[in-house]
Amino acid sequence: MSGSGVPTASLPADDPTGLQAFAVLLRRMNGEFNRIAQEFAQEQGLHLTDMQALIAILDADSDPDAGGEPMTPGRLRGQLNLTSGAVTACLDRLERAGHVRRVRDAGDRRVVHLHYADAARGVARDYFRPLARSTDAARSRFSAEELEVVVRFLAEMNAELVLLRRNSG
Repeated sequence: MSGSGVPTASLPADDPTGLQAFAVLLRRMNGEFNRIAQEFAQEQGLHLTDMQALIAILDADSDPDAGGEPMTPGRLRGQLNLTSGAVTACLDRLERAGHVRRVRDAGDRRVVHLHYADAARGVARDYFRPLARSTDAARSRFSAEELEVVVRFLAEMNAELVLLRRNSG
């Protein structure tokens, strides 16, 4: 803890901005996010794969880079690297639990769009509100310029991870 009562992350003393430090901090953050997601999944009676699907559906609903295209079972299958049967079972569980809606495309009835159900969105918002507050608290300790760099790093890191997934599959 620092003198301000704010926890500080320990970094390797030899190179606090080197690859090793980034790897450690990213693993720690990922572990904490996974723990929170797993607790939500357990509370909702869902599998961790269901949570990954929910996140993908939510991101597709809110991602302007996706061209406003809702998630489809086929895209979800590719994104999560699941079989068609596994995606169907996952979507069946999520639909039964009230988390997603399957909606046929008006122009092509063969196409199914997946949407995060409004009621479930409220449940998730309530559950993850403490995480949002913590994120906002961390953000408040940085200047706008510093946050621009952090956002740029995260965007670049996400782009690299997508490339890695595509190139390994």
